[in-house]
Amino acid sequence: MNSRDKNEAPSATVSDIMVATLVNWGVFAVFGMVGHSNLGLAEAVRKRCETGEMRFFGIRHEGAAAFAASAFGKLTGRPAACLTIAGPGATNLLTGLWDAKLDRVPLLALTGQVDLQFLGPGSFQEVDLAAAFHAVCCFSQTVLPESNHAELAALALKNAIQKRDVAHLIFPNQVQDLPAPPGSVAFSPAGRLPETAVSPDPDSIEKAAALLRGAKKPALIMGYGSRGCAERVIAFAERFGLFVITTFKAKGLIPDLHPLACGVLGLSGTPVAGLAMNGADLLLVLGASFARHTGINRKKDIIQVDLDSQILGKFHPVTAPVWGDIATTLGLLQASLADLPPKPDPRPDIAARWADWRAEKEKRAAQNRGRGISSAAVFAAMSRHTPQNAVITVDVGNNTYSFGRYFECKAQSVLMSGYLGSIGYGYPAAMGAFAAAPERPIVAVTGDGGFAQYMAEVTTAVKYSMPIKHILLNNSELAKITKEQKAAGKPVWETALVNPDFARYAELCGATGIRVEEAGDLDSALSRAFSLPGPVTVEIITDPELV
Repeated sequence: MNSRDKNEAPSATVSDIMVATLVNWGVFAVFGMVGHSNLGLAEAVRKRCETGEMRFFGIRHEGAAAFAASAFGKLTGRPAACLTIAGPGATNLLTGLWDAKLDRVPLLALTGQVDLQFLGPGSFQEVDLAAAFHAVCCFSQTVLPESNHAELAALALKNAIQKRDVAHLIFPNQVQDLPAPPGSVAFSPAGRLPETAVSPDPDSIEKAAALLRGAKKPALIMGYGSRGCAERVIAFAERFGLFVITTFKAKGLIPDLHPLACGVLGLSGTPVAGLAMNGADLLLVLGASFARHTGINRKKDIIQVDLDSQILGKFHPVTAPVWGDIATTLGLLQASLADLPPKPDPRPDIAARWADWRAEKEKRAAQNRGRGISSAAVFAAMSRHTPQNAVITVDVGNNTYSFGRYFECKAQSVLMSGYLGSIGYGYPAAMGAFAAAPERPIVAVTGDGGFAQYMAEVTTAVKYSMPIKHILLNNSELAKITKEQKAAGKPVWETALVNPDFARYAELCGATGIRVEEAGDLDSALSRAFSLPGPVTVEIITDPELV
C-alpha cells in the first residue's frame, strides 16, 4: 500500500490533493505567473504558502521561471516547480526546461489548460501541450476528473527525481476546482525511491585498479557528475597524489587554492589544467561527458566512471569504462589499492604553473586600450571580494569564458547553462539559487546581451528582497559572436547593441545601481555592493577585445 500523510479535509479539491502530494515529495519553491487558466491550481499553492510549506515567486516572464527552477535543481538536486497558464505561458517555459533536461536535473512543470470540452476544435490559447512538451519531458500527463490525482502527482515527481529530468502535469481549467473523490489523500515518497549508490562490477574495478597501479603520472578530471561527492573525490586524489582538473561545469568543486587543483580544462580554462592533462599518462574521468568545449585528450589511457551507463564511451572507446556511483566506486578502488603508495608529489609542479599563470593574469588585468576595463581585471577584483560561500550563476558569452579562465574559486558554487548554453540564463538562475539557499550570498555574472533578455526580473528580485549581487559586463556588443564572425572570415554584422544605463535602470526598478568605468574603481564598487542589502547591479564598462 502506498504511504500517505497530510490527509485532506473532505472539501479538498483535486488541486489541493495534488499540491499536498508535491509538498510531501519536497517541492518547496514554485516560480511562475498566476492567470485565468490556472486559478484553481494557484489557489492550492497559495494555501500551502500560507502555512509556510511552499514559497511562490511571481516572475515577469515564464522563461525566467523555468531557468530559476532549473538552477534550483542544479544547486540542490531536488525539483522545483514552474506554474503557468495554458498556451503562451506554457510554451514560454520550453527553453528553461531544455536547460534542465540537458543538464540532467529534476524539474516539475505545472501548466493550465483550456476547458476539456474545447480541446480539439480549437479555442483561445489552446495549444496541444502534450505534443509541445513531448520531446523535453520524461513524463507528461493531463489531469482528468477520473484520474488517480495523488498517484499522478507522485509519478510525475518519481520520474523527475529518478531520471533527473523534466516532468509535466497539464491541468484543464475546470478540473482544478473539482472536489477530490471521497477518501482522497496526498501521497508521500516513502517506499517509492530506491537508493542510487550503484556498485560497479568487480572486474571493472580490478581493471581500473591495475591501470592506476601502472601509471606514473595520473590525473583526475572532475566532471559535473562529481558534484554530490566532491569531498570524497578530493580525498581520493590526496591519498594517491593526483593532479585534479575540472570541467567548466564542475568549476568550484575543488578550491583553486588547493595544492592539487589545476583549474578548469578547455576553452574556458587555464594553461595549468591543459599542461597537467597533456603531461599525464592516465586520466581518471569522473562524471564528465567529453564535450568538445572541455577537450579531454582521447588518446590517453582513460578510466571513465559514471552513474549513467549511456555516457560511458559515448563518443569514443575508453580504456576502462566503469558503471557505478562515483563515491562507491572510489571507495572500492581505494580498498583495492590500499597498499599502493602515493605517486610522485605533483604539488611543486602545480604551484610553479599557477605562479606563471597568475603573473600572466596580472599582465592582462593591467591592459588598457582606453575602451573599457579588461575582463582579467574584473574577475581579479571579483576573486578578492566574492564571499567564500557564495553561489555564482553565470550566463553565456565572452563574460563566461573569462569567468572560467580568471576567477579563482574558494568554496563558491557555480551554476551555468551547460549543454544548452542558453543566453539569458544568468539572472533568472540567481533567483532560483536564492530560493534554494537564501542564507548564502548570491552572485549573478552576465554580459549586456544576456541580461537584456530577462532584465525585467530585477523587479522580481526587488519584490522578494532577493539580495542578488549582479556583476554586469557591458561592452555594448555580442562580442563572442563578433569573434566567431571574424574567425570564420565573415564581416562583423548585427552584433552591436544599443544599451541603457543599466545602473540607472536598476535604480528605477528599486534596486541599487553602481557604474564602473575605470579599473581603479572596481574594488570599492564591489566592496560596496557586497555590503549593501537587497539586489545590486554593478555595471562594468568592459573592452570587448580584452577577454
